[in-house]
Amino acid sequence: MDRLANTVRPYAWGSTTALPELLGTAPTGEPQAEMWMGAHPGAPSRIDRGAGPVSLAEMIDTAPDTELGADTVRAFGPRLPFLLKLLAAGSPLSLQVHPDLAQAREGFADEERRGVPIDAGHRNYKDANHKPELIVALTPFDGLCGFRHPAQSADLLAGLGVDDLKPYVDILRASPEEDALREVLSAVLSAEHHAMAETVERAAVAAGRLAAEDGPYAQDYAAYAGIAHHYPGDPGVLAAMLLNHVQLQPGEALFLGAGIPHAYLSGLGVELMANSDNVLRCGLTPKHVDVPELLRVVRFEAGDAGVLRPEAVDGEEIYETPIDEFRLSRFALAPGAAPRPLASRTPQILLCTAGTVRLRAGETGDEAGGEAGGGAGGAAGSGDELTLSPGESAFVRPGEHLTLAGEGTLFRATVVA
Repeated sequence: MDRLANTVRPYAWGSTTALPELLGTAPTGEPQAEMWMGAHPGAPSRIDRGAGPVSLAEMIDTAPDTELGADTVRAFGPRLPFLLKLLAAGSPLSLQVHPDLAQAREGFADEERRGVPIDAGHRNYKDANHKPELIVALTPFDGLCGFRHPAQSADLLAGLGVDDLKPYVDILRASPEEDALREVLSAVLSAEHHAMAETVERAAVAAGRLAAEDGPYAQDYAAYAGIAHHYPGDPGVLAAMLLNHVQLQPGEALFLGAGIPHAYLSGLGVELMANSDNVLRCGLTPKHVDVPELLRVVRFEAGDAGVLRPEAVDGEEIYETPIDEFRLSRFALAPGAAPRPLASRTPQILLCTAGTVRLRAGETGDEAGGEAGGGAGGAAGSGDELTLSPGESAFVRPGEHLTLAGEGTLFRATVVA
């Protein structure tokens, strides 16, 4: 197993305090948005096996079967198929949606054929992969996820008392669900910029006023007024009002599948995603918004946000999702409990988020070797031990047999093989 040295990304929407508080470091005064753990080429983790720091991505490229296991390589190719993050939102992220695998492959191939530069601001598809995501709250966490039922959105927009919104209200109340959501989102994002900015400003003022009243949408209006404060005049503010406002408590999660519009508003969480950069934006950003392509990818289906809670299986709390590129679980290690064995046939990243967790690697015996299956060796020598504090993480190759001990919370990211 290898201790990971990870990169913190200073995106403008990041919190200035949440990651420093978790890591026990002094705030710099600058936003610290994400800490990446994995082998993504944009900021791969680094490991040191005695010859100095090396990129985890380079190590995997050198010996993918050893680092990932033959089963994982057969299923997903010779790269780590997931990226684990600590995400600290101090202000709203862009409203966005991700393509499914077929759409990503088609879109990437099309832009490659047309010669669109990979770093062009108007390019939609950076790679040929999909990007499902899972976010688990470590603190109270606000977000937007999926479409509200049109009747609810109609009531919320009507409550603002803004005349320019009445046509949208009428569509939401009169048209079939899919048609209503598609037509209103398209109209909002395609409208003349100056006129829409004025409408958004009037809606924001009304939302701020209603947030202080004891109405059924008071918390939602407060969230939308906050979004408008960060993105004045942005049509994405009205697009956001079509979505479910979700307030997660620590340990609760959201799964963001293909075609589901979403945005994170505030809070600290553990995020796990497939290894991709494909994002189609719906607003709340100065970046390119490709409305026709967005409408092709969005799933115009209403429903609740689908808050996930982990299911306990033999002491491991698992967040079930319908994909194979990643699986996230956590262990709550109690004081005085016996060390817990942990072996896997797949690569793992282990992240401590509370307390202190000790990882001890032993020789892989017959039982662990049986579990390793298609993994290609790589067991650490007997007596190897790492102690993880909050924000610290380790990469574990397939076939390594560990025991977990200490008092704290440990997240485990791996794949479904």
